[in-house]
Amino acid sequence: MSADVGAEGAAAPLADAAVDAGVPPGYRRFRASTGFIAVNGPLWVRHEGGEFRLGFRVEPRHCNPMGICHGGMLATFADMLMPIGAIAQVPELKRRFLPTVSLQVDYIGPARLGDWVEGEMQVLRTTRTMVFMQGLVRSAGAVAMRCSGVFKIGPEFDREAVRG
Repeated sequence: MSADVGAEGAAAPLADAAVDAGVPPGYRRFRASTGFIAVNGPLWVRHEGGEFRLGFRVEPRHCNPMGICHGGMLATFADMLMPIGAIAQVPELKRRFLPTVSLQVDYIGPARLGDWVEGEMQVLRTTRTMVFMQGLVRSAGAVAMRCSGVFKIGPEFDREAVRG
């Protein structure tokens, strides 16, 4: 059995789909049963000690006509990586909505159909109202994108209600 993990790190039982998806060891499925994240996933999370990683396997639906993951999907991944990572790592942000104020991405290399894409991020600074972050995304082990963003610290909300 694998575990299904929400942004707060809570685990729930889940059939071991990770083996079928070719997910690296140590990753658990990120729980998102409804909404935008669910449509673009599945996403997989590894949060051990101080290390946080988010990943996905590039599927045909993520690709452009050349069989390369579409830049829009990678930007979407960056826009999920940073706030999900911040919520997992910073106790004061556990139940906060973090809407994007600014997002920058630099595409460095391709993420091809079938590749495992994973990102790591770090919180650079947290103020009373904003969180500043950066991340690095790899595809098949090679750097594919770097990203940075500013996110507003929004209101608390019930993540279970959002999942439906």
